Amino acid sequence: MIMTMRGWRLGAALMLTAICVSGAGGPGVIRTASDLGPLPGDRYDYTPQDYRQSKRATALLVRQCMVQRGHPDFPLDPRYPSDPMVATAVATDYGVLDLDAARRWGYGWDPATAVSPQPKGRRMTNAEYEDFPACNAEADERLMRGIDVKRDWLYANRRAVEVDEVVKRDPRLRAAWRVWSRCVAEQGFTRYPDPVAAYSDTAWRRGSDGNTRHAPQERATAAADVTCKRHHHTAEVWHDARARGQSADIARHRDRYAASLEALRTYRATIAEVLRK
Repeated sequence: MIMTMRGWRLGAALMLTAICVSGAGGPGVIRTASDLGPLPGDRYDYTPQDYRQSKRATALLVRQCMVQRGHPDFPLDPRYPSDPMVATAVATDYGVLDLDAARRWGYGWDPATAVSPQPKGRRMTNAEYEDFPACNAEADERLMRGIDVKRDWLYANRRAVEVDEVVKRDPRLRAAWRVWSRCVAEQGFTRYPDPVAAYSDTAWRRGSDGNTRHAPQERATAAADVTCKRHHHTAEVWHDARARGQSADIARHRDRYAASLEALRTYRATIAEVLRK
């Protein structure tokens, strides 16, 4: 999956009036990115529900195609002839946020709970596997019908990289990162420029699956990272900067975002039609 990130402080009251964090274990503590609330760009983006629905629709279309190609009992959720290596990376846009998880897993995660589920169907035969890519492409083409993929599909997602570059220059956010960095250093750890640098430090020796070694130094650093974020409301300030950046970008490119949203609605309608039939 994807890793992106960044950090704060700022006097302590500014835009945080509405986001009071009530102590180390109180109800206002930020443990996940969703605790921070939605961002302006969220409504233009592909959701987990979209993913689940599209996966079901794709499976139905692929099986229909495979039947037409002479494979009458092709499973809805097939395994490949040999299992591919699955790389998994887990992060939020703000780095680690959950203190308990940081203390236990550092900048990685519990491998027992993060493994991608295996398909439930049988393995494809070699003959089925030969036809599978063409059927998969045919299903994708069906689901994207009526959409200008290069221009409109997930436009907000493509803009996010540039918007985040602008956000990184936000004076309030840069001040927030400096305060967070000093806080982590005062606890005896590396003075990272921002939480992204802490998360991606090569010292954590990520494996091919993206997980880390969970060494004591890593776990202690991650705990300090989260503690400083909580103490200085880093994630809240960061979230506010992203919200302002996205709002400004949407206002500047209103027509493109509107076209992107219409493309997403077309996609959802097509999926609903496939699932209905």
